[in-house]
Amino acid sequence: MPDLSKITCIEDLRAIAQRRVPKMFYDYADSGAWTEGTYRANESDFQKIKLRQRVAVNMEGRSTRTTMIGQDVAMPVAIAPTGLTGMQHADGEILGARAAKAFGIPFTLSTMSICSLEDIAEHTDRHPFWFQLYVMKDRDFIERLIDRAKAANVSALQLTLDLQILGQRHKDIKNGLSTPPKPTIKNLINLATKPRWCMGMLGTRRRTFGNIAGHAKGVKDLSSLSSWTAEQFDPALSWADVEWIKKRWGGKLILKGIMDAEDARLAVASGADALIVSNHGGRQLDGAPSSIAALPAIADAVGSQIEVWMDGGVRSGQDVLKARALGARGTLIGRSFLYGLGAYGQEGVTRALQIIHKELDVTMAFCGRTQIDDVRSDILLPGTF
Repeated sequence: MPDLSKITCIEDLRAIAQRRVPKMFYDYADSGAWTEGTYRANESDFQKIKLRQRVAVNMEGRSTRTTMIGQDVAMPVAIAPTGLTGMQHADGEILGARAAKAFGIPFTLSTMSICSLEDIAEHTDRHPFWFQLYVMKDRDFIERLIDRAKAANVSALQLTLDLQILGQRHKDIKNGLSTPPKPTIKNLINLATKPRWCMGMLGTRRRTFGNIAGHAKGVKDLSSLSSWTAEQFDPALSWADVEWIKKRWGGKLILKGIMDAEDARLAVASGADALIVSNHGGRQLDGAPSSIAALPAIADAVGSQIEVWMDGGVRSGQDVLKARALGARGTLIGRSFLYGLGAYGQEGVTRALQIIHKELDVTMAFCGRTQIDDVRSDILLPGTF
């Protein structure tokens, strides 16, 4: 096991991941749509929010423990669904789920994952996890996918609403993103500089979309899978579909991709258990506000009726604390998790969670709070949020 004691922040993990992960997959994780303005704002807008430091306050007995949709969590953080996670590191979704389980936070598997629902259930001893669902035109496939999620002991379904069509991500187009990478001269040269990643991939059979290949009608090989996914995202997705999925699922439902108070009210009316203020990591509508900027109005509008969470730009425990202060009962981390995974596999994910937790705990204490459930907006400097 590597000595990670000198890895002190998420940026350290990002720099190592960039060196170790093939360019097309690193760029897939660490980029946004069009000019990437919203992608950058997700992170930079957190820095504008300032904390009120308090002194001579008893800092003993601190706890970051809370709940997210009734589930006990070690801190108000869950691992967000991220596509192609198993291309950041071999068997990446399995490793991430194991790290989350050990740390005591939820793990969310993406529909567009490399490891399948069944893989996660098998390799985590059927520990409950969350599953993120995209709505496809093939409703029969969606019904079977929901049934597979139930069989895999998924405890909550996370329905993503902001990917009816795909935002234009320039880096993915220029890199010719595919899984596995096409054997072009450019790709082969880049892969030659990533021996650790290559050895890991040689040691696993999981190299394509595990939830789709072999399960969707007409998908028998990589070429048919590629055309199927390009055609299947459903631009006609509506709130009626949300109602249908909720009824078909029958369990806890989380709606991801809410950026407007009016949509938040519709989410409440749908009967969902939680909503996530999210702009898809700045990967869909460039020019939209950052998630943290959109959070307060949504929390004010519906926070008393539904659990409001947020994701986008969370790179530290301070970010988690600021989101909590602005009304988020929970947060989700995508890139912070992927940086750790790409850098050191499961140990890297664990280190990312340790870093965030330590920063959250210490910052909360300096702001005069010892319990995360007691954090309110009065820990923030007025005029900065």
